[in-house]
Amino acid sequence: MKLFTVFILSTLTAMVFTSCTQQRPDYMKIRIIETSDVHGALFPVDFLNDNQPIASLANITTYIKKQQQKKGLELVLLDNGDFLQGDPSVYYSNFIDTTSRHICADIFNYLHYDAVCIGNHDIEPGHSVYDKLASEMQMPLLGANAVTDSTGEPYFTPYKIITRQGVKIAVLGLITPAIPNWLPEKLWEGMHFEDMILSARKWVKIIQEQENPDLLIGLFHAGIDYSYNGQHEASEKNENASQLVAELVPGFDVILVGHDHHGWNKTILNRQNKEVLLLGPTSRARDIAVVDIELFYNPANDTYDKEISGNLFSMTDQEPDAGYMEKFGYFEKNTQAYVSEPVGEFTRDIDSKPALFGNAEFTDLIHQLQLDLTDAEISFTSPLSFNTTIAKGKIFVKDLFKLYRFENLLYTMKLTGSEIHAFLEYSYGNWYGQMYSEEDHLLNYKRDEFGKIARADNNGRALLAGQYFNYAAAAGLDYTVDITKPAGERVEILQMSNGKPFDRNKIYRVAMNSYRGNGGGGHLTKGAGIPEQELPARMIFTTEKDLRYYLHQWLTKNSPVTPTRFNNWKVIPENLAEKGKQNDIQLLFGNNYPFE
Repeated sequence: MKLFTVFILSTLTAMVFTSCTQQRPDYMKIRIIETSDVHGALFPVDFLNDNQPIASLANITTYIKKQQQKKGLELVLLDNGDFLQGDPSVYYSNFIDTTSRHICADIFNYLHYDAVCIGNHDIEPGHSVYDKLASEMQMPLLGANAVTDSTGEPYFTPYKIITRQGVKIAVLGLITPAIPNWLPEKLWEGMHFEDMILSARKWVKIIQEQENPDLLIGLFHAGIDYSYNGQHEASEKNENASQLVAELVPGFDVILVGHDHHGWNKTILNRQNKEVLLLGPTSRARDIAVVDIELFYNPANDTYDKEISGNLFSMTDQEPDAGYMEKFGYFEKNTQAYVSEPVGEFTRDIDSKPALFGNAEFTDLIHQLQLDLTDAEISFTSPLSFNTTIAKGKIFVKDLFKLYRFENLLYTMKLTGSEIHAFLEYSYGNWYGQMYSEEDHLLNYKRDEFGKIARADNNGRALLAGQYFNYAAAAGLDYTVDITKPAGERVEILQMSNGKPFDRNKIYRVAMNSYRGNGGGGHLTKGAGIPEQELPARMIFTTEKDLRYYLHQWLTKNSPVTPTRFNNWKVIPENLAEKGKQNDIQLLFGNNYPFE
């Protein structure tokens, strides 16, 4: 009894002493809200299709304001990048109205975000945009592994310490290091991107030694599936290394993810057998990630015991916040006026869906543009929209975003005939499955362990084995693709489309976008076998502005435009391919398809 009494008195003395010195609460509940991959969904307005309403940051604002009003709850608001691309609203602020403060800076400041991580699509607009944005934001733009070449120090802020009632929350920001595979160097000139695992080890040690935080949060613009695109856990500069960091770098309580638009909520054990929550939303403000952390002060070691849980919440049932809409309504009107500017005229409808299966006006229009803008003999392009249509008649700025979703530059590169052939074999190997009977599918799908086609969810769309924007076809060549043959043996190049013979040993001038020209999709590196470091030497020409800018000029100059098919390639045997195509149409689109 005496020993027990002494223990109680000692414990109470320690608690009193600690409470006097540390000035931190015995209990606290923290709620972290993460937005990610908003891609310009700033308003509940579909500027391209006039579909109303859609989810947006205006809807998320309603949820945030509700949380801010709750008592006994400390709120932390974070964004995980890719907000500067994907919608006319951010394009307008990036490139049209460049003198006003950036709309994203205004919105982040208005909502009092605590920190924002830079994403790969936020690098895409170039230094002039993201450097200006960083100077206008009232919170740091994070990215510890984006390193300045000249100093070896992070180009962006590496981490942020957020304090709530004396409790220290460290937020470390990391960006996917695969950016040089997709973007031309002039967009990220002066910096390089370190491996996420190596960078995390370095900065966790610094944070723990210099800051001694109560909570360590990772804000990583990278996905979880480290096997994506043929990578593995030992791959250098893995594109999606968030889970690898959680497993291999002890110290994190929560890692918030993004980039892959998947929607994650899972808990893993790190190498110290401690739980780490991995959580991240999908995209375009459809949902948010919410982490609830309960902290219980432990006086024995002057730390907090933690109970952590996470959920994804849909924002489609939230009404747009009236205060947000009133404050930023002027910008919505400016964007609406911009996208309504006339560009030219089409004499017939075009649809993106046929481009998934073969020659199509949708992609051949881009081929025509690329060949007209350059002195290239051959053009590569892909469908950049899965399911969109543009009606005949007047076309407007908004239609340019349907035709070309990304702010890619246009490259002209030197490739040998053999490399061109290998490029196409790689593309069609990923694009099409091998057909044995009329019951098979033309497109290549992900399969489960039983060989059944995988789906996004129980009732979702079938999952393609690769991204449709990597379905690269060629113009300037006449060729066939035999889908009864295995991948790597399908493409036969018959001749140049001008009737000249195709020479495997000749060097050709080839037009393609900057994503592909920097190695995006692996067509040049894995397919054609060109070492990544050799790609810059293959460059002959690059545009200064994005392809959509030149598309605008070209359509204005050449209108009215009649979109046509080049019919320079076909899938054989044609009857079998048509059966596979019809199977795919029913699987992906049902009856909502432009039959010919």
